[in-house]
Amino acid sequence: MKEKLTAKLLAGLQVTGREYEIHDTSITGLFVRVTAAGSKAYVVTWARGKKKTLGRVGIITLDKARQLAAQYLADALLLGEPLAVTQGRRGAALPSLREFIDDTYLPWFKAHHRGYEKTKHTLDNNFDALMTQRIDAITTRDLEQIRTTWLQAGNKPSTVNRKMGSISGVFSRAKEWEVITEHPMGKLKALKVDSKGKVRYLADDESKRLREALDARQAEARGERDSANAWRAARLKAQLSDLRAVEFTDHLKPMVLLSLNTGMRRGELFDLKWPAVNVSNKTITIVGDLSKTLETRHIPMNKEALATLEAWKRQSTGTGYVFPGQDGDRLDDVKTAWLNLLERAQIEGFRWHDMRHDFASRLVMAGVPLNTVRELLGHSDIKMTLRYAHLAPGTKAAAVELI
Repeated sequence: MKEKLTAKLLAGLQVTGREYEIHDTSITGLFVRVTAAGSKAYVVTWARGKKKTLGRVGIITLDKARQLAAQYLADALLLGEPLAVTQGRRGAALPSLREFIDDTYLPWFKAHHRGYEKTKHTLDNNFDALMTQRIDAITTRDLEQIRTTWLQAGNKPSTVNRKMGSISGVFSRAKEWEVITEHPMGKLKALKVDSKGKVRYLADDESKRLREALDARQAEARGERDSANAWRAARLKAQLSDLRAVEFTDHLKPMVLLSLNTGMRRGELFDLKWPAVNVSNKTITIVGDLSKTLETRHIPMNKEALATLEAWKRQSTGTGYVFPGQDGDRLDDVKTAWLNLLERAQIEGFRWHDMRHDFASRLVMAGVPLNTVRELLGHSDIKMTLRYAHLAPGTKAAAVELI
């Protein structure tokens, strides 16, 4: 069957239980093969019995398939066979690393995975030395040299491993889609890191100072509002809302209290909407689509978490995002307010994410079983939770006393 290949036509190809082909009328020699199982691939043919699969539909674009087909056909016309075939590879038709990432990998990643922006940023800002090279020309040594440069620049092994993991994903897909035959990182072992690492949680005095700083921050905001309203009253101007009539002066204190008492991730807190808060059952539901592990979990609220949300709801709209940003949109940054709070509390080396560690640490130190802590945190693997095992009261001491 012959027909001009279009995105609409490709999207509508049916699985019939039998293999069939649709030949492009724009590029003679290019066709799409649909297998009995429904797999769709671009194929180029340049002579009887001479053909080559270019890539899967959806993995490479139609425009890219036409470019590759045109290169194959041009080589066949001049040389009798495509250069990619005579040299046992796709030769000049192979893309550079930059082209493969932009045209093929990132569109696929965006459709199938979360963290697109973060992955794109990592790839765009760390591998400049490789981007212009043809993807099959990149060697293990090239990647080892980049890794060594990062280490010499002071990058931590864990940071280096994360960066290398991003580019490894690119080569894994390239090999799976038969763009390359060898994975250049196949023999490049990850750097050894302390899998448990240091767990940062608040000492008792730090916890006290953090809460005192939250209260002092609110008292300061109320004082400033009183002063502003006195100034406005003297000039017969409309009064601003009275901050002494509400529990919280802004979103920071309720967000911090909720984080300390639930162990929610920052992104989960930003994504939280009121329908997910069940005051009657005292639970917060983190739906799978908004969770890092893509699994729904239900977080029970203790007295402080429940009281915090009830008070916050009374002074908010009670609809949409629990902690909205500008114009009711999703809040996406508390960095400035958080850093100022830590400075006020004289707490160093404590990140927002460490409140999650603090939550888990306090549970373990209180004797809560690790598997329960795992479920509350939403860890998909108990290995992630084992970093808190040393905090369990008397576990190791009791063990050695048995001998």
